Amino acid sequence: MNISRRNFLKLAGGTLAAAGVGTGIGVQPAFALPKKVRYAQEVTTICPYCGVGCGIIAHVSNGKVINTEGDPDHPINKGALCSKGGSLYQIANNDKRNKKVLYRAPGADAWKEVEWDWALDKITANLKKTRDASFKLTNANNEVVNRCESIAAIGGAALDNEEVYALTKMNRALGLVYVEHQARI
Repeated sequence: MNISRRNFLKLAGGTLAAAGVGTGIGVQPAFALPKKVRYAQEVTTICPYCGVGCGIIAHVSNGKVINTEGDPDHPINKGALCSKGGSLYQIANNDKRNKKVLYRAPGADAWKEVEWDWALDKITANLKKTRDASFKLTNANNEVVNRCESIAAIGGAALDNEEVYALTKMNRALGLVYVEHQARI
C-alpha cells in the first residue's frame, strides 16, 4: 500500500475524531452554551474593562443575561475578546456581586446597607455642599470665571455617547474644570 504522509495524517486524524465522537472520549468544552441562545434577544454593548471599547453581544432572555460573546460586526475588535472581555458573562451572573448599596460613615470601620434614595440624596447633598463652599465667581484679575476647582470628574470606557454627553452637560453646569476620560489616561 502506497500512502503519502499527508494522506496518513488525514486518515489518522479522521480515525481519532471518529473514535472520540463514537465513544464520547475527547475534549469537552469548559462550559456549554445555553440551548435557548437562538431564542434570546441580542443586545449590543461595549466592554466595560479598558478604554479600547470592544463590542459585545449579550444574549438576554427573560431579563437575564444568558451568554456574552464578541461582536463580529464591531470595527474595533471584530468579534475577538481579551481574557477580561471573554469573562464578561461573570459580571452579570455572579452570586458574590453586591446587590445592595453600602455606606461607611466618616470614621466608621464597618459598612452598612442603605436605600438607594438615601444614598442618592447623600451624594447630592455632599456635591452641593462642596460646590457651594468652593465655587469661584471671579479670578484674581476680577474676571468672571464661574468655576468649581474642588471637584473633578472622570468618564469611563463603559459609557456610550449619550451618557458621556449628559455627564459632560452636568459637569459643565456644575462649573467643573477638571474633567477627564479614562481613554486619555
